[in-house]
Parts: sequence; C-alpha cells; structure tokens
Amino acid sequence: MSEVSFEQLLEESLKTIHTGEVVEGTVIDVKDDEIILNIGYKSDGIITKSEYTNTPNVVLSDLVHVGETMQAMVLKKNDGEGLVQLTYKRLAAQKGNKRLEEAFENKEVLTAPVSAVLDGGLSVVIEETRIFIPASLVSDSYEKDLSKYKGQEIEFIITEFNPKRRRIIGDRKALIVAKKKEMQKELFDRISAGMKVTGTIKNVTDFGAFIDLGGADGLLHISEMSWGRVENPKKVLTVGDSIEVLIKDIQGEKIALSLKFPEANPWIDAEEKFAVGKELTGTVARMTDFGAFVELEPGVDALLHVSQIAKEHIEKPSDVLKVGQEITAKVVDLNVEEKKISLSVKALLTDDAEETVEE
Repeated sequence: MSEVSFEQLLEESLKTIHTGEVVEGTVIDVKDDEIILNIGYKSDGIITKSEYTNTPNVVLSDLVHVGETMQAMVLKKNDGEGLVQLTYKRLAAQKGNKRLEEAFENKEVLTAPVSAVLDGGLSVVIEETRIFIPASLVSDSYEKDLSKYKGQEIEFIITEFNPKRRRIIGDRKALIVAKKKEMQKELFDRISAGMKVTGTIKNVTDFGAFIDLGGADGLLHISEMSWGRVENPKKVLTVGDSIEVLIKDIQGEKIALSLKFPEANPWIDAEEKFAVGKELTGTVARMTDFGAFVELEPGVDALLHVSQIAKEHIEKPSDVLKVGQEITAKVVDLNVEEKKISLSVKALLTDDAEETVEE
C-alpha cells in the first residue's frame, strides 16, 4: 500500500468547484480594488471592484468587512495568479433579474435612487440590475433638463422586461398620470361653483393665470383678478405663491376662477355711496375722444363726458386732463343695474356760479 502525502489528503479534503457555480466564503481581506474570500478550496477567491458593483466611486471597505460571509459566482478557477476569479455583481444581477421579472408580471411599484442621468433618460439600479427610464417616461410633461433627478429616489413600474437583450424599461410617467387622475376625481367630487378654495399659482400669462388646485388647474382670467382694472397679471401675481380663489364656474374639466369675492363688490351699496347729487373725488384712469373715465374706487369707474368737463367748449379730454390726475365732480346720473355712473365738473362750476349770484 502506497503512502498518501499530507498534501494529497488536504487536497482531497477540500471541495471541488466549477465555473458558474455559486460558492460561499468568508472575507479574509479587503483592499482598495479587490476582496479576498476563503471559499474552502485549495485557492482563495478574489472579487475585483468591477465585479463587485456597477456603482462608480465606491469604497469597498465601507461596504464589505473582514469576517463577513458572502456568496459569489465562479468566473475562472485560476485567474492566472493562482486565485479563483469570482463575481458578486453578476450573481446579484441574476437575483435582481428574477426580482424585476416578478415586479414586471405583478405591475409592482418599485423605488430606487437615480444612479445616472443619460442623454435619453435616467438609469436606476436594483440589486445590480440596471433599469432604463426614457426621458419620455420620466414625467407627464416635457423636461429638458433631467439633471435634477440625479440621486433622487423615484417610483416607477417595469413596462418592458427582456434581460437577454439587456433591455429593462421603467415608466414613471404612468404613475404620475394615474395619481393625477385620482386627485382630479377627488377634487371634482369635492368642489362646486361658489366655493372658496386655496391653490398654488402655476403659471402667469398676459391674459390670466393658471392655479393648481391639487388635481386640476383652474383659469383665473385677467378680468376676474380684481373688481378694479388689472393691466398686467405678472405685476400682481407670482408663480409659486399660495392664493385663495373663488370657483366661478365648472364646465367639464374646465374650472373658471375669480378673485371678485361677492362681499367685496364695490357696487353693493352704490346707491348710497354714489347717489345723484353727491360730490366725489376720483382719479382719471383712461381717456377717449368722447370723455374720461374716472376711478372712484377699485372696480368703480364713472364717465366724465367731454361736454361736462368745463363750461367752455373742449375739443378732447386730453387737452385739459391727464391720466392719474385727481379731480372732483358731481354725480349727475346713476344706473346700478348697468353699473354706470355719469359725472360732471361743469355742474359744480354752475353751482358755484349760482351761489355767487345769490350772495
């Protein structure tokens, strides 16, 4: 009987391994660019940094520690230096593929941070498996600059799963659209014409502003911004500000808003405030060839006809009046229903003349 050497006995006691096999080992060393594992084989296993993760700029010693147990897949039984070449990320990717396949079939909502912003969209990684979210599926509106999403945790669903072609597509837009539809239904179930609601100024244009009511946008037209005149909405409203508005009308999905609250209507007690015969002071707001409109208070303009500006003949109001000029005149006519007031400076001059004659 031949003697068996110690080396032979040791080698026979160690397990055999095969390429593609999953092995478990204990971390015996962690360097800047590699991890060394005792896998119970005659040679130790090595996992290079590139075979540990796809995430750039990671520090291996922050992620893996000596004494820990981990699994890896055999790539080569001999890496050329007597060590077994292992991969952790490919094993993780296999597990990740299975996880994502289940999520795809179940339409599960996944959450992950954006690992990279690409020319055509975003890249996220789940268990070392990359998912691509095209720019068209990032949001429900066009976004030119996607850089704000870098590192941000986002929700999405898998809409295409083809690991053989390395094509796994995510969709964030579908979740946003679904959420907005849900919020829209809740909003329309809750609101009605005549209600006061609070929203956020979303966009301001020359003709008005769009107010986000939380589920749908309402239009606040320039004519509904004040009981008085508003020349430029951008001078009175700021995007991002919170604002209380009145729901004026709802037609289908269109919501008309107003800032003309009934309790602030300057015409409520007009018969008393602007009674015929009263002397009032106002400011020239605008002029035409036939007369000048005088603002008595916000939302109330009165007409001072050219024939009532002075005793003598005046060709046009701009010959004697200026916009912004303060004048005092007498109310000579009032029509509350049509919201019309007529003024006369001439009547005051006539009254003054009659008083002088009487004296």
